[in-house]
Amino acid sequence: MEQMARFIRWIQAALLSAGLGVSAGAVVAGGPVVVELYTSQGCSSCPPADAFLAKELAKRDDVIALALHVDYWDYIGWKDDFADPAYTDRQRGYARAAGQRTIYTPQMIIGGLDHVIGSHPREVKHFISKHAEAANDVSVSLTRTGDVLEISLDPGTVKRSRMSVQLVRYEPEATRNIKRGENAGRELLYANIVTEWLRVGTWNMRSDRTFKANVKGDQPIVVLVQHEDHGQIVAAARLN
Repeated sequence: MEQMARFIRWIQAALLSAGLGVSAGAVVAGGPVVVELYTSQGCSSCPPADAFLAKELAKRDDVIALALHVDYWDYIGWKDDFADPAYTDRQRGYARAAGQRTIYTPQMIIGGLDHVIGSHPREVKHFISKHAEAANDVSVSLTRTGDVLEISLDPGTVKRSRMSVQLVRYEPEATRNIKRGENAGRELLYANIVTEWLRVGTWNMRSDRTFKANVKGDQPIVVLVQHEDHGQIVAAARLN
């Protein structure tokens, strides 16, 4: 696998030097640990978690931190312009998978498995370390040529299972002046704000697999490989 990874990196470098407009992500095994923050501009408990993500987690190469803004706080007087009902649905899916009846903000979900209050950095870091130590050899390679992204997957030695391959885009940073609601009068910094979350396809992990997806614009790209029905994220890669 390592020889193949070196060969792919050599080909990608050659294409870049030839000016063919190809950008490539590293071939990674397991990849960074994915941390999903469920948050809202209208939640007074959320700014510490937002700041933790922006000032620390978003700067780590070994973590892919993603802020998903939910819409269930919008009713109290301030509409979160980053919110999407689809992100609320994703959080509810995690709750169902964990046998929980309620959802809340700020919540961080690490690796698709561990649920933590997002403003508790010590617990979050503990679970990040736990997932990093348990990394597997599923590999993800991302190559972008113009508006086409190629996703190459290698199952390694992981037990075969049905996986969902997902593509995420995010805005690296933005500030908002909150004029109403629980955070009225505050200027808040947000980072890695999810703007798009798409299902690319399904992978049974019985062999290597390649997917292609259309991507436009310059927002960073993340690809996740996750057990179906809001299970564990077994691999992830990022292309800035």
